[in-house]
Amino acid sequence: MEKGPELWNISFADPQFTEKYFSQTVDHFNFNSMGNGSFNQRYLITDKYWKKGYGPIFFYTGNEGDIWEFALNSGFITELAAQQGALVIFAEHRYYGTSLPFGNDSFNIPQIGLLTVEQALADYAIMITELKLQLGATDSPVIVFGGSYGGMLSVYMRLKYPNIVAGALAASAPILSTAGLGDSRQFFRDVTADFANVASECRDAVRQAFHQLKDLAEQQDYSRIQSEFALCKPPSSAQDIHQLNGLLRNGFTLMAMLDYPYSTHFMGNMPANPVQVACKTMLGGSNLLANLRDTAGIVYNSTGLLTCFDLYSLYVECADPTGCGLGFNSQAWDYQIELCYESNNVTDMFPPMPFTEREREVYCSKRWAVVPRPGWLKIQFWADALSTASNIIFSNGDLDPWANGGVRKALSSSLVAINISEGAHHLDLRASNEADPVSVIKARKREAELITQWVEMERRRSQKFS
Repeated sequence: MEKGPELWNISFADPQFTEKYFSQTVDHFNFNSMGNGSFNQRYLITDKYWKKGYGPIFFYTGNEGDIWEFALNSGFITELAAQQGALVIFAEHRYYGTSLPFGNDSFNIPQIGLLTVEQALADYAIMITELKLQLGATDSPVIVFGGSYGGMLSVYMRLKYPNIVAGALAASAPILSTAGLGDSRQFFRDVTADFANVASECRDAVRQAFHQLKDLAEQQDYSRIQSEFALCKPPSSAQDIHQLNGLLRNGFTLMAMLDYPYSTHFMGNMPANPVQVACKTMLGGSNLLANLRDTAGIVYNSTGLLTCFDLYSLYVECADPTGCGLGFNSQAWDYQIELCYESNNVTDMFPPMPFTEREREVYCSKRWAVVPRPGWLKIQFWADALSTASNIIFSNGDLDPWANGGVRKALSSSLVAINISEGAHHLDLRASNEADPVSVIKARKREAELITQWVEMERRRSQKFS
């Protein structure tokens, strides 16, 4: 799903990031591990707005993909840097993009074992500390930013390294659901609600189309399924039908997550208001299977150039039921993720696709020769017992199916929840756009005010102890 930077039209507002590499320790916690080597970790930097040596550092805790993808889709951070005189750094997460500790062997066993949240946080802590020294910025307060998994990492940085990080903006960070809290039905229920909110007939049409597909599959009418869905090869097994269901469900998931009010090129190409476009397509004619195919085509055939859909190259089933993307990045995420979301066709419009902890355990053991530790994130990163932390903004959009897996209510005066009524997945991190709803404009204003306060607080704190 990730794309290289050459696919974007960079707007005039984008600062010129410089791409650099940082010599990073491969294993921060074991001196005898894997030859105690180092690797080149990519980061992007711009000092275009920086009041050198004084202005704050805005550090994006990179997530599961090429760091350019996030830098070019998080314009709010550079807009804020222009207001506040900040240095901006986007750091790439180990095992993603070009930051591969063992090159193409990084996804082999046991090398993959050094892909952990703890190692990634230590990478960022070391990088921030070293770069501050190199840049003469030891007095610059650091605020971390992140969206989705990157937002989780921003929260964890503030919890784990409050000596380094003065505050965190965690946009669309599902820190509760990934710690095993909440309801396994929540995610696909909320995806369904996005479509039902446009029109209940839309939800019903999707559900009915999946029922028609199920009937054809039970009759083993594979040639009809191939022609209705324009598949490159006819399906020939229950596994192929399962794969088709997964591909279709993933299309709806992406449209719900990326339901921005303008067209975007992030994790694929999306039209403006893709959920509305999808519903119009689903309700566009009497052939529901053709409508379902064309709706999925909004995601998988945005250019219109595909003549057929290849089930196994367009979508990879993995340990994340919401999708892992494609290529090396999808392998890394498959190893990392801890989620048991499932659809059931009762609380949601999708085919029943269970994914229990036991099923995940079997999958991880077979694929990666590891056994998941379901309670570890909860113990290590505080889960729902965050009230003793400070200086974290949890922002969530009501249109985002990830939102209800995160923090929706303020936990204290400095653990602030900002809910964006018309916001999709971390809309607030994106650059200002004339199509922005008022709710996100207000959210960004509040975020800017809080970050200003935290920077000042950190300055006072460090002066007091210097």
